[in-house]
Amino acid sequence: MDHESPVYLHQLPVPGEERYVSLALVNSRFTLSHGRVDLLDDAEAAHLWLVRHELLPDRAALNGRQFGRLLGLRQALRALFTAYGTQAVPPADSLAVLNSALAAAPPIPRLDWTADGPRRAHTPDADNPVGTALSLLAEDAADLLTGAEAGQLAECAAQGCARWFLRSHAARRWCTTKCGNRVRAARAYAAKQGRAALGRTRP
Repeated sequence: MDHESPVYLHQLPVPGEERYVSLALVNSRFTLSHGRVDLLDDAEAAHLWLVRHELLPDRAALNGRQFGRLLGLRQALRALFTAYGTQAVPPADSLAVLNSALAAAPPIPRLDWTADGPRRAHTPDADNPVGTALSLLAEDAADLLTGAEAGQLAECAAQGCARWFLRSHAARRWCTTKCGNRVRAARAYAAKQGRAALGRTRP
């Protein structure tokens, strides 16, 4: 393992992130054995995350206000995912944050004309790249929550993980095999300790 490479490169992929970048945004804060990791811990890291996910051109800047809006969107998406998972009504402010991001930079409609003839198209607002990134993230989350795969959305059941994923089957409870192995190891250790304690109490 290359210990100089970013810590998230050592993480097992979470099912669904390859299709929904909003899921990757929610999962950009997670827990490792040595503590909490936040891939958006400052504006520079957030800029790198957006560039790596092809949401922002490398040359586009990310100011403090825009950084705060990205963090706010992440928090709102987590609340909306939680509400969906528990079949509850989401907080009104979380829904408002998502809808505000959806309207941050609506794509510009245009008519393209190719060899196959005319077709309607939409292009991002080049004058507002960060707004476009937020809008794309919000639209991606809206597609996830209202689409056919919404029923597969689940929070990892491993204590301390808090990542969200798309289940491949209804019985799946952990985002990765690493989390599943960690839970099973903890259960085995607890059972061993319980047997040892019982043995010490016997005459």
